[in-house]
Amino acid sequence: MKLVKRYGGAKPEGVPALFETGYGPSGLPHIGTFQEVLRTTLVRKAYEIVASENGAPAPTRLVAFSDDMDGLRKVPDNVPNKEMLEQHLGKPLTRIPDPFGMHESFAHHNNARLREFLDRFGFDYEFVSASDRYNSGAFDDALRQVLRKYDDIQVIMLPTLRAERQATYSPVLPISPKSGIVLQVPVEVVDAEAGIVRFEDEGEMIEHCILGGQAKLQWKVDWAMRWYALGVDYEMCGKDLTDSVTQSGRIVKVLGGRKPEGLIYELFLDAKGEKISKSKGNGLSIEEWLTYGSEESLGHYIYANPKSAKQLHVGVIPRAVDEYWQFRSSIPSQEWDKRLGNPAWHLLHATDNDDGAGDSLPVTFGLLLNLVSVLGAGATHQQVWSYLGNYMHDADPDDHPDLYRLVEKALAYNRDFVAPTLNKRAPTANEAAALRELDAWLATVDPETPAEDLQNKVYEIGKQEQYGFENLRDWFKALYQTLLGSEQGPRMGSFIALYGIENSRKLIAEALERA
Repeated sequence: MKLVKRYGGAKPEGVPALFETGYGPSGLPHIGTFQEVLRTTLVRKAYEIVASENGAPAPTRLVAFSDDMDGLRKVPDNVPNKEMLEQHLGKPLTRIPDPFGMHESFAHHNNARLREFLDRFGFDYEFVSASDRYNSGAFDDALRQVLRKYDDIQVIMLPTLRAERQATYSPVLPISPKSGIVLQVPVEVVDAEAGIVRFEDEGEMIEHCILGGQAKLQWKVDWAMRWYALGVDYEMCGKDLTDSVTQSGRIVKVLGGRKPEGLIYELFLDAKGEKISKSKGNGLSIEEWLTYGSEESLGHYIYANPKSAKQLHVGVIPRAVDEYWQFRSSIPSQEWDKRLGNPAWHLLHATDNDDGAGDSLPVTFGLLLNLVSVLGAGATHQQVWSYLGNYMHDADPDDHPDLYRLVEKALAYNRDFVAPTLNKRAPTANEAAALRELDAWLATVDPETPAEDLQNKVYEIGKQEQYGFENLRDWFKALYQTLLGSEQGPRMGSFIALYGIENSRKLIAEALERA
């Protein structure tokens, strides 16, 4: 690991290695924001193990930094009271009223939403607000250093800008004492030690102190200043900030600091393949995922392939839930090197203590969804658990808290996404004939017939040449479309055992009536 090589182990003199994540609270936090904290936490855990000495983990800190001094550039699409926000465009986010009417400012509202979820997931972090640091004077020494190195920073930044932008660019963005807006104007350094600069504000040349929250820095300079002031050792970012990493890395060196180690990851895309944006609100919110899937499944989906772009929409949730539990149940049987590649092992924060490792669900989330879909949009917890009694010997919600929570999420997912689009098509002639044979066989079997035996019979019918299925996939697709009204489904043997043989026969009868 590069960070371990940087210090030859742990950071000298017992100083904690500082891991940072960033958040721009110009819009409500979404999963793209959360994933950076999760991925950084996983790197942090790995560092603590690899850099440990005498069995004691290397000390670390994780800072979740909110860039809430940034000026509001445009009104997000997914907030109330947009007219009010439009009156405050350009002002720092912490100096704009909360459109939700719940917090001190718009930024305070969004920061609170982020922290609520990070706390819920159990992250160990320190929340740091840019406004708090600027306003308290904690960044004043670093700001003086920016003014001392003003010309050197301009040498780095100006060649990266278009000609018209070069004419107005300044590393420092003073906050107008007249309008309260974060100004994008040329700035002349008057006295670096006193923090005094000169610029034009509403037609008047004024001298203004940038210390104590009376200015902020341009993004790339601000990022470098933060690394310098806080002593950040590690920070990852999305692919869209690749250029920023390069320029900020050069600037922090000019300031006298060191560029942190990091990872550049691919961005999440929405269902249309477009980049997720806080202001557009086109991504999944944290609350939406947790309505239809578990916290662990969210972590699992985020864990894999950080350098590959992935679509992020409600359709990926069911598979993520089931994959997480598959990985979790396999931990005890895996050799150590395999565990290091197991997302569930990392998500359980497992090192020497595999609490929760090896646990499994009695039924898959996919199977739950299929059961709920046939029960209809008005299905209840009680109904679902009564059917689970066909499949489990101890179908008591108190004994299966994880399953109980997933039943609630399956009911919500079915209500909002499955039931409104459910469409059971009529079987074709050959499909109807195959369904009649399956029904006739089910009429003769014991209600306690194991799921595997039921599955074997379904296979056997689908393989018969007289029904004309080119492959078993076509047979199963026919079962899903005619009985469940979906394109995909579970192992039919497991579904029949769960739903009950008589109820499954009723589904077949209903399908045959449509033939």
